[in-house]
Amino acid sequence: MSTETKNTPALPNLQDSSLSLENRIATLTFQRDDVRNVLTGSALAEDIVKTVHWANREPEVSVLVVTGAGSAFSSGGNVKDMYDRAESFSGTTIDIQNQYRRGIQQIPLALHLAEMPVIAAVNGPAIGAGFDLACMCDIRIASTRAKISESFINLGITPGDGGAWFLQRLIGYQKAAEMTFTGRLVTAEEAMKLGIFLEVVEPEALMPRVYELAKQIASKPPLTMRFTKRLMKLAQRSELPDFLDYCACFQGMSHHTNDHMEAVAAFLEKRSPHFRGE
Repeated sequence: MSTETKNTPALPNLQDSSLSLENRIATLTFQRDDVRNVLTGSALAEDIVKTVHWANREPEVSVLVVTGAGSAFSSGGNVKDMYDRAESFSGTTIDIQNQYRRGIQQIPLALHLAEMPVIAAVNGPAIGAGFDLACMCDIRIASTRAKISESFINLGITPGDGGAWFLQRLIGYQKAAEMTFTGRLVTAEEAMKLGIFLEVVEPEALMPRVYELAKQIASKPPLTMRFTKRLMKLAQRSELPDFLDYCACFQGMSHHTNDHMEAVAAFLEKRSPHFRGE
């Protein structure tokens, strides 16, 4: 089955990250290992938001992979800036509120509206907002070197990026409450048992395994994949009668795609389908 792109789309200009697109899989890699890929005091938040908005508009993207270069996935907020009351932690109460709303909170808003599956390849520690970022993704696969912590309470602050919303929906209120109220460090193995990580693999196997899954997803009909992702999100906030109406609408659109007819023909002819995103 071919998953080659029709053309070479222009990539957005990013400051602290690298971005690639190959075989319908976009990979966003944080490149601030010098500060363990912090999300404040760097341009990573802007890079994430810009990438998701670009991917939503780009029909050649079927899957977005997010990972970190270096030792950490992301260490969250810049603690030194907190101590110095610098950057996004400076100013009045109103100033800080607005800096959160216009800064790091743009990440959950963007990822919540991502139209394609997003996979977090958690290569190392994911702490505080870095852990919440992983929870915002659809699927998380981790290296054995990964460690996680909902660590805000340890610094005398709350999960200002919306982590309390995501974590309890991922693992249930009681387990999320224990992690959030204690701020303890959790190993990759325990995180998998809690249902936070789908899989935990050796460091050298992380990206091959992530791309194996990403390629499997990217091989599916692109338009229908985006419809399905939207339905998964709608299911979280809709009553059943309303949700069934959405299902019927998306199904009607799916039945009128060329890829649907190609999938049915391939099934009947016992061959691999060739999808074009049409």
